[in-house]
Amino acid sequence: MPRSLFITTVIILLFLQNSIMAIETPNFKLIKKEGEFEIREYEPMIIAMTKVKSGYREASSTGFRRIANYIFGGNQKQMEIKMTAPVITDVPNVKGMYDILFVMPSQHKFDDLPIPDDDNVELKVKELGKTAVIQFGGWATESRATHYKEKLEQFIETSGYEINSDYMVAQYNSPWALPPFRRNEIIIMIK
Repeated sequence: MPRSLFITTVIILLFLQNSIMAIETPNFKLIKKEGEFEIREYEPMIIAMTKVKSGYREASSTGFRRIANYIFGGNQKQMEIKMTAPVITDVPNVKGMYDILFVMPSQHKFDDLPIPDDDNVELKVKELGKTAVIQFGGWATESRATHYKEKLEQFIETSGYEINSDYMVAQYNSPWALPPFRRNEIIIMIK
């Protein structure tokens, strides 16, 4: 097989992987789109959450492993729970304390979900409500997340919205998805 055909085939397969392996994402209503920014209204969702005190990258990794352990059977029922997207983390901050969360599949009710084996993982109902969002591709590194947070911050300020939470980074893809096919968002709750 010629090299160019091989490379093209790999790229097409990676692109299709993201389409074919689509997983559940939280439900929301798009209220308004202004250029690269969106105003959304999210439905309440059940989340599995952990807190990690560390740098952004290490906190994201540690938090992901904790919650992945929960959904892959690290719970009192040894029940496996389907993976959803996105994985949500606080935007890089000077406090060095991060919330990392997975949204639970909508087929589950709060009382149906098993209790985590790890005391550092808790289940909660999260009500994002009205949010402002900006999307970006590539890796959600500390510098890129901070850059897009600042863009969203400027939009909020010029649009007259009032913030109602800390900024969050939402990452939608598996770790092996290539940067051109990655989808990330910065989300902030607004009034």
